Amino acid sequence: MKIVCVTSCPSGVAHTYLAAEALVLSGEKYGVDVIVETQGGAGIENQLSSKDISEAACVILSNDIYIQKVERFIGKKVVKFSVSDIIKKSDAIISKIKNALGD
Repeated sequence: MKIVCVTSCPSGVAHTYLAAEALVLSGEKYGVDVIVETQGGAGIENQLSSKDISEAACVILSNDIYIQKVERFIGKKVVKFSVSDIIKKSDAIISKIKNALGD
């Protein structure tokens, strides 16, 4: 299973990258391929490819601030969380998505 994510926070620095790391580590723990694009002070980094988006079972978006290029995800299952929820609850989020959408 593949999940793509976009993390972004108001300052675009620490929490953006902490959330990205938490999602990747939780994906490894649950056997889910998690690919994360960060949007912060440095702009868009690790931009998701069209292929990754099309292969993804769902999309996780942080919703603390506006996500750029959100139209890429039209037609995909999208779930939104605050960056702090992603940092604190990434294991539960990835586990729940995996159980809901299957392997």
